[in-house]
Amino acid sequence: MLKRIDYDVQQHTVYSAGRALTAEQAQLWSGVFATWAGAQKPLTVLDLGSGTGRLTPILADTFGGPVYGVEPSERMRQQAERAAGHPNVQYLAGSAEAIPLPDRTCRLVLMFLVFHHVTDRRAAVTEIRRVLQPGGRILIRSAFSDRMPDLLWHRFFPRARRIEQQVFPSLAEVTRLFEEAGMAVIGIDRVRETLAPDLAAYAQRLRLRAISTFEHLTEEETQHGFAALDQAVAAEDTPGPITMDSDLLVLGAPPA
Repeated sequence: MLKRIDYDVQQHTVYSAGRALTAEQAQLWSGVFATWAGAQKPLTVLDLGSGTGRLTPILADTFGGPVYGVEPSERMRQQAERAAGHPNVQYLAGSAEAIPLPDRTCRLVLMFLVFHHVTDRRAAVTEIRRVLQPGGRILIRSAFSDRMPDLLWHRFFPRARRIEQQVFPSLAEVTRLFEEAGMAVIGIDRVRETLAPDLAAYAQRLRLRAISTFEHLTEEETQHGFAALDQAVAAEDTPGPITMDSDLLVLGAPPA
């Protein structure tokens, strides 16, 4: 059994710097969200597991708001309030299993690299269904254990892939939970994003350890991985952008 990651202990100190979106990434995800959410504006949006608010203001700009950022980690939420404020954004203490919003509040729910952290996933799906308006949509950006992409950093930290295959649920598991709650799969989008301009920049950001999987690795294997990564950086003849493929699962609530 893998330990539960408490973002109030370590991750809140590195997350903003280690997982910040570039302007290109922000524009990419804004367009992807808009494509699947539809053209209607304004939309009331729930950023569930909003963390340090790296996407919450983007959602407000894309859909007009109001946008509610619900986050269980107090220190992550405090950072969001300080650094990711927006006139149409409100950050709230809460969790996927206990969303502090009335029934049928939101037209769109986003869970961006969050669902695998949820302890009681069935309770979370029930809560999402409760706050979602008829015809509303859910966007789940996640890795899935049965669709794990070939991530570059896994090549240097081999056990990380095995850990993440334990941590992330399968696509079938996730879709079954939502379908049992009366929601339907609309599609799954494979999105390619650029993470860094070259391997050196990618390695520099990775050293912040702003990926919670690092907390499951030993210090010895972490240092061994970074040494191998440094060798790869030194040996790179023609630097080029580092990209990653991401899955976005899109689900919908039935109409009224």
